[in-house]
Amino acid sequence: MRRRVVVTGIGVLSPVGTGIRESWNNIIAGKCGIEKLEGPDYEHLPCKVAGFVKDKGAELDLSKYFGKTELKTMAPATGYALLATKQALEDANLESMTDEMKQNTGVAVGMGMVDLVDVCNTYESLKKGYHHVSPFFVPRILPNMAAGQISIKYGFRGPNHAVSTACATGAHAIGDSLRFLRNGDANIMVCGGTESCISPLSIAGFCRLRALSTSFNDEPEKASRPFDKRREGFVMGEGSAILVLEELQHALKRKVRIYAEVLGYGLSGDASHLTAPRSDGTGAFLAMERAVKDAKVNISEITYVNAHATSTPLGDAIETTAIKNLFGNNCSNIAVSSTKGAHGHLLGAAGNLEAAFTIKAIEEGILPPTINLETIEDNDINFVPVKSQVWQKCDKRIALKNAFGFGGTNACLCLSQFIQ
Repeated sequence: MRRRVVVTGIGVLSPVGTGIRESWNNIIAGKCGIEKLEGPDYEHLPCKVAGFVKDKGAELDLSKYFGKTELKTMAPATGYALLATKQALEDANLESMTDEMKQNTGVAVGMGMVDLVDVCNTYESLKKGYHHVSPFFVPRILPNMAAGQISIKYGFRGPNHAVSTACATGAHAIGDSLRFLRNGDANIMVCGGTESCISPLSIAGFCRLRALSTSFNDEPEKASRPFDKRREGFVMGEGSAILVLEELQHALKRKVRIYAEVLGYGLSGDASHLTAPRSDGTGAFLAMERAVKDAKVNISEITYVNAHATSTPLGDAIETTAIKNLFGNNCSNIAVSSTKGAHGHLLGAAGNLEAAFTIKAIEEGILPPTINLETIEDNDINFVPVKSQVWQKCDKRIALKNAFGFGGTNACLCLSQFIQ
């Protein structure tokens, strides 16, 4: 029998709140954390909305949590990951660990993009002279440094792994951690993704791709609208979500709370286009099909899909096609929703944040809503419009979590209610 893997801790920093409790409560209440981008740097850009990390209702200030010297050594995204990790370890009752436990604890945390502001500012410093370049510049922008800083801070000597697969990063990190645990490479994995790249340059770059929402600048809370007929682009968000995954027997011996079980993991490549998903949906379909196969469950047992659905006209429609092709006649028995209407698209931290919300949905039996879904184009599926719903009665709550990235990289996780 292969080793079973469960979730024993969750940490969250997001546009809808800090901590899993606050952020989840805001999600199921249908609240939105997207706001208008103010200032002259954004004035002439087509998109003027984004989702920043909220800390007690205000934008999070890392200087409250780290000293000046510490902040010099890390990008903001790394700071977010460290704070979310602290939450997750406390949640999993792992504040104090033996040396043996640390030796068998690994980290898999990635990011989709480096801090472009850091790159631009450092280039301007170089113009003043070589000695104006920070010795920490390279470590700050390396995508694996969030994982490295977590490993160093806590003394974890298991796998030290970083994923950077665009918007599938967080889900891939969780899936890879599942495999590390199954394989016996670790007993505990601290995993997820982190992102802090909202800036005039990144907004401009995505606008040039015609990927962002531009029609709701004066109504930011309406800008991200997955599956809605009026959707016209995604909204950038930032933050981090960290999960503690643990081998089942290890968790049971510790008598710790178990949120859910990770049953399966599927990956695929579209092999099609730099930014657009494969038009027939086979990339998404294959990732989901492989996750179901890996989970060793029947398709009829799955009753919820937490969609990638970023609020782009093409992407949402193609994902819907893939879901319908996978579930066939069972489409009437499933619910599909996307929480991106509330927090925007966290890029490399999207799959892991939404996996955290999927896990809470499984634990509590509540389906998170797709807010701003006012006009539904496809009535064959329950997209959980506007308001949360009670998960339909079933023997075991099982869900899929999708995450797709530029370059045609796809991930799907199969998550389940824990039943010993």
